[in-house]
Amino acid sequence: MTQLDVRPRAGDTVSGVAEGDVRGKGLGKGSVGLVGSAVIGISTVAPVYCLTSTLGSTAGEVGLQMPAIFLAGFLPMLLVAFAYRELNKAMPDCGTSFTWTVKAFGPRIGWMCGWGLVIATIIVLSNLAGVATSYFWLLAGEITNNASVAALDDNKLVHIVTCLTLIAVATAISYRGMTATKGVQYALVGLQLVVLAVFVAMAFQKASAGTFDTGLDFSWSWMNPFAVESMAAFTAGLSLSIFMYWGWDACLATNEETTGSTKTPGRASLIAMVVLVGSYLATGVAAQMAVGSGGEGLGLANEETSGNVFAALAGPVMGPVLGILLFVAVLASAAASLQTTFIPVARTVLAMSTYEALPASYAKVHPRFKTPGRATVMAGVATGAFYTVMTLVSENVLTDTIFALGLMICFYYSLTAFACVWYFRGELRRSARDLFFKGVFPILGGLLLAAVFFKTLYDAWDPSYGSGSTLPGLDVGNVFVIGVGLLALGLVIMFVTERRSPAFFRGEVLTKSTPSLVVED
Repeated sequence: MTQLDVRPRAGDTVSGVAEGDVRGKGLGKGSVGLVGSAVIGISTVAPVYCLTSTLGSTAGEVGLQMPAIFLAGFLPMLLVAFAYRELNKAMPDCGTSFTWTVKAFGPRIGWMCGWGLVIATIIVLSNLAGVATSYFWLLAGEITNNASVAALDDNKLVHIVTCLTLIAVATAISYRGMTATKGVQYALVGLQLVVLAVFVAMAFQKASAGTFDTGLDFSWSWMNPFAVESMAAFTAGLSLSIFMYWGWDACLATNEETTGSTKTPGRASLIAMVVLVGSYLATGVAAQMAVGSGGEGLGLANEETSGNVFAALAGPVMGPVLGILLFVAVLASAAASLQTTFIPVARTVLAMSTYEALPASYAKVHPRFKTPGRATVMAGVATGAFYTVMTLVSENVLTDTIFALGLMICFYYSLTAFACVWYFRGELRRSARDLFFKGVFPILGGLLLAAVFFKTLYDAWDPSYGSGSTLPGLDVGNVFVIGVGLLALGLVIMFVTERRSPAFFRGEVLTKSTPSLVVED
């Protein structure tokens, strides 16, 4: 079946289209409501997956101040969310950060911002697939009561093949459109939140009973971020915390497919963030009270289990039967996020292609499913290739990619926040609301994330940063190599693209004054 090319041609005219209208790209309009959009945002973040991947690492960095770091990571995300909401009201476009930063700062900065979003998504997709693969074999081992089945995850060939299979399935589901995506998400998000609530309740019960020797009594001092021992530890913990909130902007990437495209996505993103911060605080406090944040036994910072906390705590906290549900919840969380995380990357690539910042072939939308089919497949292929390469060259691929992901997130979120302030700079004196929501809040959020970006970049030069592993012949940490290497790759691709699509980079296709174009079906 052929796909529709919605890329505008030279000489296209716009009649009766006001500034700020959605530039139609052939996506399925009105297929997502407020609840569905919020569910997509929560699913993309994948709270259970994030907790099992980073709960231990965060405790290892900041100790008892882990709950405070969760709150500290929430603050810049909330401030940046206001920027997203205001920009979406003015310019609802599935290109989100890319489109907005081009209109604010010009084509090159906008292109790199779009690249940051795309590559961050590829990183997290590969990480999600890796976690889903590990829990698939762990769950299979639990169900069959066979340790040799669970051990198959340690076989690199089996692990990679399983991972690529999961990526292919997720790509196929995302390819079929928002309706299929939304239906699956209600069940998967509901399952993981219910199981997480059961874990929290049982962890509190174990803590009150003093079941584990490493358990602790609750203290309000856990909420004090200034008690972290060093700035390096604070920054590392904050980078992990920011990663745990990443993905809420998927609500905005579906704005052209959402009912009430100017208001609904922004409201959905705020709802998703409130659910997330509540889940993280409850789980962090409950787990810390039950087993402590130390490095011995079941302590969260134990290096042998910190990369996969729920695998270690499922049985002791929930028992052998209910513990299996936690394995299922982590698998469901990773699988659900693996599916929805294709949404922002595919739609960003679609927008970049529509505005001639990428080859025209990626602007094609499937006529039946109303999805950017080629962009979705491209994202799946890139994810599989990235994870395969990283698995073969690094023994600590999950840890290193999470830290590198924090760099990419801070990069494009901060640029988007700054774009909001610059784009609306002429409106900041109109009212107190405009001053704070379009100016003060976004600039504070952008500055906080930019500070984390540069501090993480500085710390990541140390080979001991992250997993402490390095590439052969380099005395630089893998996190620095991955983060800087991917940004440099973006610059190279941008320069190549500029030679092939000079009109966009000359500012002839998309500027602040360019009216949005609705392409008729």
